[in-house]
Amino acid sequence: MTYLLALDQGTSSSRSIVFDAQGRVVSQAQQELPQIYPQPGWVEHDPMEIWRGQLATAQQALANAKLKASDVRAIGITNQRETTVVWNRKTGLPIHNAIVWQDRRGEPMCAQLRAQGHADLIRSRTGLIVDSYFSGTKIRWLLDNVAGAREQAQRGELAFGTIDSWLMWQLTQGAVHATDVSNASRTMLFDVHTNEWSAQLLDVMGVPASMMPKVMASSAHYGETTASLLGAPVMIGGVAGDQQAALFGQACFTEGMAKNTYGTGCFMLMHTGSKFQLSTNGLLTTSAAQVTPRTEFATEGSVFVGGAVVQWLRDGLRAIEGSGQVQSLAESVPDSGGVMLVPAFTGLGAPYWRPDARGTITGLTRGTTVAHIARAALESIAYQSCALLQAMSRDAVAAGAAPVSELRVDGGACVNDLLMQFQADLLGIPVVRPAVTETTALGAAYLAGLAAGVFRNTQELAALWQAQRRFMPALSRGDAAGLMDRWEHAVRQTTAA
Repeated sequence: MTYLLALDQGTSSSRSIVFDAQGRVVSQAQQELPQIYPQPGWVEHDPMEIWRGQLATAQQALANAKLKASDVRAIGITNQRETTVVWNRKTGLPIHNAIVWQDRRGEPMCAQLRAQGHADLIRSRTGLIVDSYFSGTKIRWLLDNVAGAREQAQRGELAFGTIDSWLMWQLTQGAVHATDVSNASRTMLFDVHTNEWSAQLLDVMGVPASMMPKVMASSAHYGETTASLLGAPVMIGGVAGDQQAALFGQACFTEGMAKNTYGTGCFMLMHTGSKFQLSTNGLLTTSAAQVTPRTEFATEGSVFVGGAVVQWLRDGLRAIEGSGQVQSLAESVPDSGGVMLVPAFTGLGAPYWRPDARGTITGLTRGTTVAHIARAALESIAYQSCALLQAMSRDAVAAGAAPVSELRVDGGACVNDLLMQFQADLLGIPVVRPAVTETTALGAAYLAGLAAGVFRNTQELAALWQAQRRFMPALSRGDAAGLMDRWEHAVRQTTAA
């Protein structure tokens, strides 16, 4: 038997999953990752805790499967994107906690970049808007605020990395300082046209080039783990940021194929082929996972509050005791009774980009019950995702391509049948849930398997992908359009003075 090990380092946990050569889960292990909130708007992780937890889950997953490291052909790594670590090359120790992608401390620097007229340059080179979400201003903050950091960086003593780079440095005891194109494309420092760090953007951001990792294809021979860690050296063969890894794990290899991950937030990506195109509908352009030197791109939209609205029902409203109860409560009424819930708890993401928006519940009557609110909360996830897909389809048509014809789904909330059916009804296209929903880790394993020769090509991977259930639209397009009109009206009310 041939096995692949995926290291899935996320925002809230570190996981390791062993897959067989058919892409089936053999075993897994998981550890929660403590969150650090030094002040409002700041979010940090302990990089050493990330490393220790990720190594422990890898060892545990192998033990659970009764496998030795020598049974594993290759390791794939997928990670929370944009989260930034800077460490000393000699000691291997971080100079500060990791600054997490959710952290907003870089916003003053972003405002400065906009005021200096750099926004168009950054967008044309990187496909990104200027935002503290991305790694560039996080690196700058560390250099400006950690004592002696800038001087050390200028002497070539410091290394920067997203979490994939940090893990590879530790796994190889400093032999590998690298990242892949998908993670590099989330820094605001990477020219996605040439797949190289942009000297101009590094200069604009005040980041020394000596800090940056080598950028490689997402499927490549990165190096081998130190033998003592897992019991034998194992090749690291695949690396991709979590959302691009999920796109790959869903076998969305060609232009026009799209996936949506329903997690705490929702992340929708559509493969756009080898052509770089900027969205005119509020979406980002990003590098897709690449198995060859050829550039490949995706359009991306993010919903800030997806499954988190169910946590709010549980912890804020105390409407349910456990998240698993939301479907039965929502199904106890035939519809939301005219209630619309816009969960703009932290503003609205794509395609609206309204940080000033705040959550609203509209359409309340004397007959409204907590079940109607629960149903409206679930439906809000589908409404926000529909707005993303409509924006993607408008971009696709403007570029002369066909609109999305089906949506592949994954993430924790995709197990909710009511939500998935409502999503299909709004979109008017099939919503397809795969047999293996661990698509982020699976994508990393597939990338590693390609580099190790376990798989010949992406056509072989596409043949392995299987649907568990297809949700077909059952609502007329007129009724669906009417619902989306009501949603957009509710969105406008979240920003009304």
